[in-house]
Amino acid sequence: MTEEVSIRRATINDAATLACLRYDFRTRNAPGDENRKDFIARCEKWMADRLGDGTWYCWIAELDSNVVGNIWLNLIEKIPNPAPETEFHAYITNFFVLEELRGQGVGSRLLETALSWCRERRIHAAILWPSERSRPLYERNGFAVRDDLLELIITEK
Repeated sequence: MTEEVSIRRATINDAATLACLRYDFRTRNAPGDENRKDFIARCEKWMADRLGDGTWYCWIAELDSNVVGNIWLNLIEKIPNPAPETEFHAYITNFFVLEELRGQGVGSRLLETALSWCRERRIHAAILWPSERSRPLYERNGFAVRDDLLELIITEK
């Protein structure tokens, strides 16, 4: 099945489809407090703007011309450094594969595509906040809990 799935970079033209996928992803376990139509219109504009700005990137998985998964990456620019250290981090987010295709390698292919892109650009580190279910996928791909990273939650739900 994964051989039939193709991975490609998303374009501005994919924003409407990606906005629908985002709504489905975020409301699958709890209802949203914004109606679907309004959210999709707002999210589509946000995604179209970001896909063209050079700091956000998205890859989509397609099966029979239907989008079945996506992964988003935001470049975080570091302050210039005189040491031999690259000057970008990558924040991975909104990584989603349709339930019926999970466990078939689609997610691994999406993640590897994004990480290969990072390696080609000498990105310093990739960070993310995993769900319990996604931890094994990330660990298989070299992600680990770090002792030198701190987090402060500023705003709760």
